[in-house]
Amino acid sequence: MSDASLTETSAYELAQRIAKREITATETTRAFLDQIAAHDDTLHAFNETYSGAALAQAAAIDTALDRGEKLGTLAGVPIALKDNLCTVEGRTTCSSKMLQNFYSPYDATVVKRLKAAGAVFVGKTNLDEFAMGSSTENSAFGPTRNPWNTRCVPGGSSGGSAAAVAGRLCAAALGSDTGGSIRQPAALCGIVGLKPTYGLVSRYGLVAFASSLDQIGPMTRDVRDAALILNAIAGPDIKDSTSWPQTPPDYLMDIDKPPEKIRIGLPKEFFGDGLSPEVATAVHTAVDFFRRNGAEIVPVSLPHTRYGIAAYYVIAPAEASSNLARYDGVHYGHRTTQASDLFELYAASRAEGFGPEVQRRVMLGTYALSSGYYDAYYLRAQRVRQLIKDDFDRAFELCDVIISPTTPDAAFELGAKSNDPLAMYLCDVFTVTCNIAGIPGMSVPCGFSSSGLPIGMQMLGPVFSESTMLRLARLYELAHDWQKRRPMIASV
Repeated sequence: MSDASLTETSAYELAQRIAKREITATETTRAFLDQIAAHDDTLHAFNETYSGAALAQAAAIDTALDRGEKLGTLAGVPIALKDNLCTVEGRTTCSSKMLQNFYSPYDATVVKRLKAAGAVFVGKTNLDEFAMGSSTENSAFGPTRNPWNTRCVPGGSSGGSAAAVAGRLCAAALGSDTGGSIRQPAALCGIVGLKPTYGLVSRYGLVAFASSLDQIGPMTRDVRDAALILNAIAGPDIKDSTSWPQTPPDYLMDIDKPPEKIRIGLPKEFFGDGLSPEVATAVHTAVDFFRRNGAEIVPVSLPHTRYGIAAYYVIAPAEASSNLARYDGVHYGHRTTQASDLFELYAASRAEGFGPEVQRRVMLGTYALSSGYYDAYYLRAQRVRQLIKDDFDRAFELCDVIISPTTPDAAFELGAKSNDPLAMYLCDVFTVTCNIAGIPGMSVPCGFSSSGLPIGMQMLGPVFSESTMLRLARLYELAHDWQKRRPMIASV
């Protein structure tokens, strides 16, 4: 196969062909490294690449296969990792000056599991600093650009992973999702992004943002690849006390078999003011496809959705304030050289190490947790959280899966919302309630805007309903060609 053919091949197909020795892990890895060399100066999807280590990994896999050894399900597949996942290879920076020289002494659980499956790591991807953002413009190392239009953002915070997958710089990637950070960039870059049920995938080794909301998940070219990656990373972990203790199912089993008698809920609150007509039309067209294929479409209501952004931007900053307290220049992270006493050391180290958005959220969170304000803000937000979860529980009595837009609009231009934090936060209006309730959600490509930018459809399901969602998404995918289209990356 040519290099171009290799980078256009799905992760699932690459794994199958490498196992059958139709292609080698080395030539596959080299093809993707060539793509990185050709396009990452434009996209800046990666903070760091591992060319030498990746080729060594691939060569070892080829040698093992030549000996007849049976390897894991991802043997030889080039995968990228969001740069807030701890790895013993290279740095783990969270795209922050605070951690720009941090080398982790251990691998995150998901990284260990991907290694055990034989994945080849090509590098660490850019993100909004400490995963706080919706555009990957908050990175201390510069923004990532959208492969479909390099004047536009790729979404965030997992924008580097999304751009790398969409731009064919890797076969698949991992992201993390605290309020939409997998699904939103997946939608804006025209790929599949899955946020699993809270606890299905271990968070051990994920640098914490908001511990009750964070979840790691796959970002892939198609739905089958998402199931493949989820199979490799899901499952209990004694190192994560919030990990679900039961062994998950095989998500590839019956992936091509549509679920029977499916009921799809349409929440009226997700189709109101602020939604682009093009996005609304694309999602409704997708819903019509399911209706024609036997799905029952039922109206549902999620009345507390309108409080989702407010609740999220109390809960997440409060937890961030606590989690980021350790980065003080003494325990962890950047240490200033301009301090005459301990107080100045703390203050200057944090001011120099954290960017403006992280500082903003830490201050918001500290205020919400402070004496005299805890009940008025944090406690009230937690009560709203329960109301939002109750809304979903009632809705799922009427339907099996909820379908909505992933984002209000297609990708916006770099800098368009940088000076308006509220406008940026509203990019996540359709995604934050999924994390608040702890349910699974995924974004699937469902069309393009008139300007040629991808549009995503969001699927939400009850806890641990990933199999149903994947099979429904696969039904849609097999009947459309959105995921087969590829961007022509223009240099800037």
